[in-house]
Amino acid sequence: MYLFFKRLTDLGLALSAAFLLSPLILAAAAWIKLDSPGTVLFKQRRFGRGRRHFDIWKFRTMRRDTPADIPTHLLSEPGAFITRSGAFLRRTSLDELPQLINVIKGDMSLVGPRPALHNQHDLMAERERWGANDVPVGLTGWAQINGRDELPIVVKAALDGEYVRRRSFLFDLKIMALTGLRVFQARGVVEGGTRGRG
Repeated sequence: MYLFFKRLTDLGLALSAAFLLSPLILAAAAWIKLDSPGTVLFKQRRFGRGRRHFDIWKFRTMRRDTPADIPTHLLSEPGAFITRSGAFLRRTSLDELPQLINVIKGDMSLVGPRPALHNQHDLMAERERWGANDVPVGLTGWAQINGRDELPIVVKAALDGEYVRRRSFLFDLKIMALTGLRVFQARGVVEGGTRGRG
């Protein structure tokens, strides 16, 4: 029953957000196009619920010659690949807005563990220990608001496990409210991610 109403809530809120934020989305798209050569959007293969793969959508924040399917923290100089518009979009998390498409399609939920890259088997293995691979992945999550890029993989997976144990409508609402606060504060955003901390 929880998953049924969660899906209805996701769909209603994602459609509403896409409509209300459409001027911002169009402005971001225009800036990206004017700022650097390449597409406005890019897609990446990610793990979804039950280890199923899907394509996640984001605003492009890096140059066209950036190595594909490599987490930012594994690039030797991540800042060298980030565009001017991309730096702002990443800092404000606006690069994630196209994932409303994924929520509407049912690939993702608004709240859940962040979908791992298709080659992040270390993170998936840690999440398996906590049962966090068996719930819908999310646009935001408990780990996101408790450190995000600053967290080592083992801590991130443990927080995802805590979400699995505590998940409810009230907990999801708390996470969404705290996400807005964290985005405003730009907390936990570290270019280079968890490099060197596993």
